[in-house]
Amino acid sequence: MEETSKNQLNRRRFLGLSALGLTGLTVLPSWTMNGIKIAPSDRVVLGYIGCGQQALSDFRGFSSVPGVQVVACCDVDSMKQQRFKKTVEEWQKGQGVSPRCDMYEQYEELLERRDIDAVEVVTPDHWHALQTIHACQAGKDVYVQKPLSFTITEAQKMVRVANDNKRVVQVGSQQRSSGEFQKAIELVQNGAIGHIDKIYAKVGDPPNPLDLPEEPIPGNLNFNLWMGPLNDPKIHYHPDLCPPISLDPPEREKLWGAWRWYLETGNGYTADWGAHMFDIAQAAIGMDGSGPAEIIPKGYNGAEYLTFKYLNGIVMTEQPYLEDMPKAQGIKFIGDKGWIEVARGYLGCSDSSLVPENLAGRRPRNLTPEERKRMYEEMQKAQAKGSGSFEISAPHMENFIDAVRSRQKPIAPIEVGASTAVLCCLGNMATELKRTVKWNPATQSFGEDKEAWNHRLYHYDYRGSYKL
Repeated sequence: MEETSKNQLNRRRFLGLSALGLTGLTVLPSWTMNGIKIAPSDRVVLGYIGCGQQALSDFRGFSSVPGVQVVACCDVDSMKQQRFKKTVEEWQKGQGVSPRCDMYEQYEELLERRDIDAVEVVTPDHWHALQTIHACQAGKDVYVQKPLSFTITEAQKMVRVANDNKRVVQVGSQQRSSGEFQKAIELVQNGAIGHIDKIYAKVGDPPNPLDLPEEPIPGNLNFNLWMGPLNDPKIHYHPDLCPPISLDPPEREKLWGAWRWYLETGNGYTADWGAHMFDIAQAAIGMDGSGPAEIIPKGYNGAEYLTFKYLNGIVMTEQPYLEDMPKAQGIKFIGDKGWIEVARGYLGCSDSSLVPENLAGRRPRNLTPEERKRMYEEMQKAQAKGSGSFEISAPHMENFIDAVRSRQKPIAPIEVGASTAVLCCLGNMATELKRTVKWNPATQSFGEDKEAWNHRLYHYDYRGSYKL
């Protein structure tokens, strides 16, 4: 890939973070939010890397946290930059702050801003590693969307760099901050249903090969920069990968970026929802920072579902947690003394007395067929539009801001995000190899399995001059 000095900052200059020539830094006076006066010393100033619909949803969460200010944004789509800037500045006006949100195409320039304390990385998965690593090296704390990484090696290096630079990193697996999931974890760990034998964790299908036709690249999109380190020659522009928007008249994305569903650009539902449901399952059984030892793909040696086997004997399968709602994402823990079911907005247990009334919700299985259909359709619409996440995301973001101030680990630290991302990669790796993959979670190694070591989901060669 050809790069010019205009489009790529000198690496030594970037990593050195020269204090000279930094102009136009935002100076913020004391201000009040929700009746709370925020002193400059308590303020956390954010920059956004990525300005799509997930960024807008997350901004609603961050903007509700006292003491947070957003001063800059970056995106490879100039129209999305402008939309985000307009959204932020309208909010700033409402808070009595002089409106200013600077726009960038190159994220390295945003990271040079000395007035920015932390960034949110809310870009496609293949960019998470480089942007998070560079942010940590630039002295920024990071809130990075899930899944943490595109490959296993990326996850490992992200952990090392974050810790070496003593940065706070929160992974956007917001179910960690949601009451029904926290209670489910507590019940499992307290032995409420005895010894856990099985876990059903429904997340969805693995990715498929890219089959979208190539289309002309719009002038507002730098698709070459969107590609970044990806080096697969089969990848080309299609609006499903980078959903277009309109500013006049205002029109938002009609779908989530379909890069998630193709193996050249994403890791499918395995990682997209696995970063939520597999994540909670591992937390409940004490496998944060660890993982399975054996991964068996669906259809291999009679396996009905993608299967993860742990050294403690627990078996987790990617299968419906509700038989009559086979596509609904959720988890069922099965112990020798009962069961626990948990999904967004619902917590159930074989012993109903263990479930607080405010967390129970309505058990989907007890809904009428019409109610179940409507609930599922509404969930799918919310996912497609990027809505419906503010209520459960805001506490997760507040936890991150608290951690930035206290310098303590957040509820979903980078080590947790890494172990979950690795699990998701292992699931897709076994599926693609069409055989069992054995993994040592202690040494994070495949032993003598050369095919696994050389798999693209362990590591791939970055394009051009991009280096991990």
